[in-house]
Amino acid sequence: MKSKISVLLAACALSFSLFAADDEPTAFQLIKEGNRYIGEQAKDKVIELRSEKSVGTLRPKVWHILYFDPTASMKSVDVKFAAGKMVDVKRPFRLIERATGNKVLEKDKLKIDSDKAIEKALKEPILENIKVKSVEAKLESSDTGPVWKIKMWAQKLKNPNDTDDIGVITLTADDGKVIDTDVHINRVD
Repeated sequence: MKSKISVLLAACALSFSLFAADDEPTAFQLIKEGNRYIGEQAKDKVIELRSEKSVGTLRPKVWHILYFDPTASMKSVDVKFAAGKMVDVKRPFRLIERATGNKVLEKDKLKIDSDKAIEKALKEPILENIKVKSVEAKLESSDTGPVWKIKMWAQKLKNPNDTDDIGVITLTADDGKVIDTDVHINRVD
């Protein structure tokens, strides 16, 4: 009886951990959370969102949100999240951006969140039969408005334990339309 209870508890713990992994906050949810750690003058004034390379999942766990802050010496503040928790707030040295201007992302064009952007990128026909193992997502300004750049690492064919950078798919943040595919599937050989 004790072993059945132990197995049941282990199964519950496993399903809870799987549920928790799927419940990672999206980039847009983290913008709202990041507002709690910055001054009123910078709230919702996002210049850029970027994740670090995901590990063991296609949902990044570490995110950096760069806000425009007119009171900071370099006019920006970076809030870092790991697994949905704020871990650091910095005012980075961004001399080039200060000289060229920090362009705030157009909030009304931010309709496709990170999870949907990654999902759309992975559905591109060029990735058929390719096992993408990790991603990195970046939301930034472009001439046509905010865009997501999804960088991918795929499983190698000869050694399935290895991965390689296969490129980037760029899509618009307002409707999720793919506007550039720079993918090199030959790298999985």
